[in-house]
Amino acid sequence: MWKREEGFKTLIYIILEQQVSLASAKAAYEKLLQKAASLTPASFIKLSDAELKLIGFSRQKMSYGRNLAEAVMHGSIDFSALSGLGDSQVKGQLMTIKGIGAWTADIYLLMALGRPDIWPSGDLALALAVQKLKGLSRRPSPEKLTTMSLKWKPWRAVAARILWHYYLSDRK
Repeated sequence: MWKREEGFKTLIYIILEQQVSLASAKAAYEKLLQKAASLTPASFIKLSDAELKLIGFSRQKMSYGRNLAEAVMHGSIDFSALSGLGDSQVKGQLMTIKGIGAWTADIYLLMALGRPDIWPSGDLALALAVQKLKGLSRRPSPEKLTTMSLKWKPWRAVAARILWHYYLSDRK
């Protein structure tokens, strides 16, 4: 089910997963944990740009990680309070942080908070899986994917997991 713990570390990992392969994100995250064994907002902020670059952070993702760390340290984001909020409220709060967009917020809702009806429409693996499964000549747009996902409500997160498994197993 790819359940992840709630909090800062998971959101940093999801930021690393933005627009890159799962393997490269995982490698960078593991390097990050080696460098900052107790990964907290304060320990992340202490890492220099040079250290983060060696870990695998792009300049943009360094900025996103620092934005998140500062938001947590200043109390703008309280991870323990997020679990008691509705999906749109969580998404809205997370997206106030520069570098956290709809996809990142959706993945956090789906993976960390275990919300059952989350559909990360901009996910490339989901688009490729749907294209192959349905025999489509072109990859569906995020808007088309969202429309297609409506028939799976209120269990779209389950459908996403099944499609991710299909995508990963098809690549082997």
